[in-house]
Amino acid sequence: MNALFLAIQYLRYHWGRSLVLVLVAALILSVPMVTQSILARSQDALTERAEATPILIGNRGSQLDLTMNALYFSDDRAEPVTMAATEEVWDSGLALPIPLHTAFQTNGARIVGTTLDYFDFRDLGFAEGRVFAVLGEAVLGAAAAERLGLGAGDTIVSAPENLFDLDGVYPLEMSIVGVLERTGSPDDDAVFADVKTAWVIAGIGHGHEDVITRAEADAGNVRAAASIVEFNRITEDNIDSFHFHGAPEAFPISAVLVAPYDARSGTILRGRYLDPDRPLQAVVPAEVIGDLVDRIFRIKALLDAVTAIIGAAAVSAIALSLFLSWRMRAPEMATAFRLGAGRGVIARLVVGEITILLLAAVSLSAMIVLLIQSRSEALTAWLLSLGT
Repeated sequence: MNALFLAIQYLRYHWGRSLVLVLVAALILSVPMVTQSILARSQDALTERAEATPILIGNRGSQLDLTMNALYFSDDRAEPVTMAATEEVWDSGLALPIPLHTAFQTNGARIVGTTLDYFDFRDLGFAEGRVFAVLGEAVLGAAAAERLGLGAGDTIVSAPENLFDLDGVYPLEMSIVGVLERTGSPDDDAVFADVKTAWVIAGIGHGHEDVITRAEADAGNVRAAASIVEFNRITEDNIDSFHFHGAPEAFPISAVLVAPYDARSGTILRGRYLDPDRPLQAVVPAEVIGDLVDRIFRIKALLDAVTAIIGAAAVSAIALSLFLSWRMRAPEMATAFRLGAGRGVIARLVVGEITILLLAAVSLSAMIVLLIQSRSEALTAWLLSLGT
């Protein structure tokens, strides 16, 4: 008991040194556990969404780019396809096709042009408001709404993909009609609108003001210097004037999310896209993401080895620090020995100090791990956003 009391008093007196040792030891213990926790959560987030998406159809090319863009709304986009790909799936009678248009952003959030089937497919609920119903209406993901400070009743303005992508692209002010419940998926950071709204942003569809008023027409005064005015906001007054140029099946989309009616239908549908001469390909996201995760975890094995080496070096540094500390305290120990303290007392003093430091380090490490795990969903979403 006396040895423990002396150990506590010594550590309190040298609190700065003790604090540094505790912090270093806590980091050594917590870093591997935190890394494992975040990687496991990231793996689950990637694979769960991929496994919940049976098939994607897009232009032949990089399967990873197609999957990452259609599932996680990344910036790496494959070549767009047309609505004809959606119609082809409809006509097959084998699956439900859901078009995705992800070419535009707004305030750092991806605008996803799609149909109402997407909300049912992803089982998305509403924290407030409702789903979009007409052109120019948008629904925000939970994280996007929180970050932008917007909700139902507000407006949001689209932006082109980059400053040099202005040909035919007009900023569109969209009315926010709903906010989704938080799901811990990329849907939280997206802005959803009808696919036709995305085509309006692309300049494929637009509305016009009347060149003359009815009174002017009746008076016979017809003079229009600027005959057509493009709208950048869809309202009740001008929505009927919006129209699209060209055949809808030729309009662009980024990909088609396909939900087969059963396993047999999915197999038949995939077989129709195996021909390498076809411009379209059918991708199984679970297979693509599975390969990606395997590569990541091969790199993780190397990182684990590096972490183990660094940890061993840090433990050696702590042991050296303690050893040198006790060497410097040799006169103190000699005095205690002359006063009657046996070798057992001195040994208990050493063990007591080390035990107190380890208990403090383990407690602090547990607090760090619990704190990180409580924020693991947000951290995982942030890491995925960095990767995309």
